[in-house]
Amino acid sequence: MLGGVPPRNREQFWDNTPFLEMRGAERSVLRSKPGAIKTHLPFDRQPYSPQAKYLYITRNPFDCCVSYYYHTKHLPGYCFGQATFDDFFELFITGDVEFGDYFDHLLSWYAHRSDPNVLFLTYEELKRDTSAAVVKIAGFLGEEYAARLRREPALVGRILEAAALGNMKKVFNSCDFPVTEEKAASLKEQERQAAASVEELVRRPMTGEFVRKGAVGDWKGHFSPVQVQRMLERIRVKTAGSDVMDLWKDIDIPR
Repeated sequence: MLGGVPPRNREQFWDNTPFLEMRGAERSVLRSKPGAIKTHLPFDRQPYSPQAKYLYITRNPFDCCVSYYYHTKHLPGYCFGQATFDDFFELFITGDVEFGDYFDHLLSWYAHRSDPNVLFLTYEELKRDTSAAVVKIAGFLGEEYAARLRREPALVGRILEAAALGNMKKVFNSCDFPVTEEKAASLKEQERQAAASVEELVRRPMTGEFVRKGAVGDWKGHFSPVQVQRMLERIRVKTAGSDVMDLWKDIDIPR
């Protein structure tokens, strides 16, 4: 939230929460602090500072695969619009997707889950008790924030309303990323060209919603029995010697 007010649209969110991989380090400067920078990088490629705090959110591999498929299919820049879930599954199971192998990424951050400046959460935990997760995140950022939420339950309600699926659909399912004249004038020539390319790309009509279901268990309508077994074998190989899958011991996924 910006002074307690949620973003009106996706552009405002991006302006105040820079996407590191899209904007680059030089342009991912926070307008105000404290603030947040969005990134999908594994730990070993993440710019690191002991003074920064890192919030890592992961999702079980079955639902992640399904959600990632629709994300890739619906965004025109991937040129994947005609592909099927079976096509994407083959890429996911071999780690041939953007930002690399799911399990390598997960394990890179899982190894740092107890670091004092890392908060490691699961998507399922957020869904199960969003109110408790909000207070937990606030406490991680600073006890004064959690204390305020405990004093002002109405503020928690406002945050939950802003984070609700319906509101996120309204805010983030817009395709508008205008590059204003003021912004363009402040960029170097090559940056202007890059910004124009990005704007043209994201202005292409999406074939689906950016924010889709927000559900746990959507994998059940997509995975074949053979794909379930192949995913289980991939899990066995990639997580050997780790207890990382215990993150989802209480949810309904194949074992």
